Amino acid sequence: MPLTMAVAAAPEDAPGSLDKVFSALADPVRRQILSRLDGAELLVSELAAPFDISLQAVSRHIQVLVRAGLVKQERSGRISRCRLDAGPILEAALWINRYSKYWQEQFDTLAVWLDRIEREKTKKRRRRRKR
Repeated sequence: MPLTMAVAAAPEDAPGSLDKVFSALADPVRRQILSRLDGAELLVSELAAPFDISLQAVSRHIQVLVRAGLVKQERSGRISRCRLDAGPILEAALWINRYSKYWQEQFDTLAVWLDRIEREKTKKRRRRRKR
């Protein structure tokens, strides 16, 4: 009997899905939609209410979010409810966090300089008081 090995499917955070998430997050309307869905399940019409664009345009934005996996949409006849799925945002945050070492060094250097500046100011104040 031949030995077979199972090949794992590509993870959901494959480059293509990450591209979809970043592309979806690049638009301010879509980010506002996600903000409105934070902790809420809303009808498409409720999501569209504060925007100065057509219901159809909001629906297109929602579809981009659905394709990126950021929004789950349930339809019941003509009624469509949406809710946030933050999983892909976590995946994007983890990807971004890989590069935090580059800016963390800058923050560490800034902290050292700010501390040095504060010590110099304190020394100057003490000298002034002694006079």
